[in-house]
Amino acid sequence: MAVSIDRIGETCDLLGEGPLWDVAEQAFYWIDSRNGIIHRLDWASQKRRGWDVGQKIGSMALRAGGGAVCALQDGFQFFDFNSGELTMIEDPEADEPRTRFNDGKVDRQGRFIAGSMAQFERELALGSYYRLWPDGRLEKLVGDIKVANGPCFSPKGDIWYFADSRARCIYAMDYDGETGAISNRRVAADLGQWDSVPDGTTVDADGNLWTAMVVSGKVGCISPKGELIRTIDMPVSYPSSVMFGGPKLDILFVTSILDSGNRRADEAEAGGLFAVTGLDVEGVPEPRFKG
Repeated sequence: MAVSIDRIGETCDLLGEGPLWDVAEQAFYWIDSRNGIIHRLDWASQKRRGWDVGQKIGSMALRAGGGAVCALQDGFQFFDFNSGELTMIEDPEADEPRTRFNDGKVDRQGRFIAGSMAQFERELALGSYYRLWPDGRLEKLVGDIKVANGPCFSPKGDIWYFADSRARCIYAMDYDGETGAISNRRVAADLGQWDSVPDGTTVDADGNLWTAMVVSGKVGCISPKGELIRTIDMPVSYPSSVMFGGPKLDILFVTSILDSGNRRADEAEAGGLFAVTGLDVEGVPEPRFKG
């Protein structure tokens, strides 16, 4: 089966991010980070709905009890899809106006991890990664990050991957699912050797990493050994994030950038959402936040 890349719908995001397939709803979510929009696409009907959260949004995850948990301009908050209201959890960087929250993902045990980044002075390592526990506790995991991106977990959940896009590296750490302990930080992949930068990242059922190679217009598949084993040329310069979904988890959804504030694309389809089929690869179901 040949690989096919098709645009889904007509949305045009300034900064498309946070693709999320929910198995229970059979629905696909993604965000426009700069415009503060959450999109939802019902797969059966192909009907889209959008919510304006009123501020920049870095990432979101669905909650087991309904609604979403979000990493926003103003910190971690809950979002109610019915009322459209936000409820503050905590802003761990309230005293640092130079940062905002960016990419996030739920671990296999239902805890939400999201990272921050410098908004304008991106050579400064002002960002950190935080973990939100179901009981509301928030802890800092890693600091000295310039641009936090691409957190994801191995299929068994025993390895946590995360990127610093400014450093062009995806890192890995051993992850104890029971206690939450992390250790043994190492470089999982240095995308600088391929003249690219990692953005949003996910894993497939075989444990390979799939990442948006944002400055080279490609999506890359990287083995657990750090080898670039496959690339897909996208019809846009700046693919931004990736997630497997669809009823069989065999569609790779790819968001893209029109104008991130740092990069602007010229292609007619820039900012669009894309579906890559025919990869002969399956993803891993994403858990919901248990808080």
